[in-house]
Amino acid sequence: MNIVYFILFFIFGLFMGSFYTVVGLRLPIGENFILSRSRCETCHHPLSLLDMIPILSYLFLRGKCHYCKAKIDSLSTYIEFFTGLLFAVSYYSFGFSWNLVLALGIVSILVIVIVSDLTYLIIPDEVLIFFSIYFIVCRFFLEGLKGVIYHIGIGIFLFLVMYSIMLLGNKIFKKESMGGGDVKMMFLFGLVLDPLLGTLTIFLGSLFALPMSLVLYIKKNEKVIPFGPFLLIAFAFIFYTKMTSLDILKFLGF
Repeated sequence: MNIVYFILFFIFGLFMGSFYTVVGLRLPIGENFILSRSRCETCHHPLSLLDMIPILSYLFLRGKCHYCKAKIDSLSTYIEFFTGLLFAVSYYSFGFSWNLVLALGIVSILVIVIVSDLTYLIIPDEVLIFFSIYFIVCRFFLEGLKGVIYHIGIGIFLFLVMYSIMLLGNKIFKKESMGGGDVKMMFLFGLVLDPLLGTLTIFLGSLFALPMSLVLYIKKNEKVIPFGPFLLIAFAFIFYTKMTSLDILKFLGF
């Protein structure tokens, strides 16, 4: 591993994490995340470039707005560091390859969905469409047109599996049991994973979400939690561990 590239990917991830936070906060409510200037959420004063340096600005300003001294939400700082770390880990895991491009795409949609789903319980269709195209292009360069068609088929299969689970849940609980974004996101998983690993994301996502669900229910009597981030964490976990269907079959004793 080249330590210089590792650091560069970390720094690049910091800036992308800042951008993804803006996308996740603005896109679901129809705000322009490209042309509109960032501003303080309290005094609404436009922020300068020096106010928006990832992590460093937050530290230098001691977590307070430069203009009104109101406390700054630390979410963006955590997201920046998290994204920078995952970008660096992506380079460490895959080097310069198409798998690195796939990994960076997985990190990107993970961060955006974490912000949007935790804030609004929404996964914007625009995000799913963009990254579906992104993964299709990657798949084309990896496996050609046949690979694209094969993985689109897997995506449709996973979408139908999750849609069936949603319908079953709606019938059992007599109410909406899952968001439409969670169902549509399964198509995207199929563009990267095979059918068995794609189905596994549902199980792992549920497993990851269970502790958080219990904590929120016990402490706040909260019965609705965003499932999308946990599905994406499972998706990333499977991809980064380089797990294969053969590994799963061996684990199950086949």
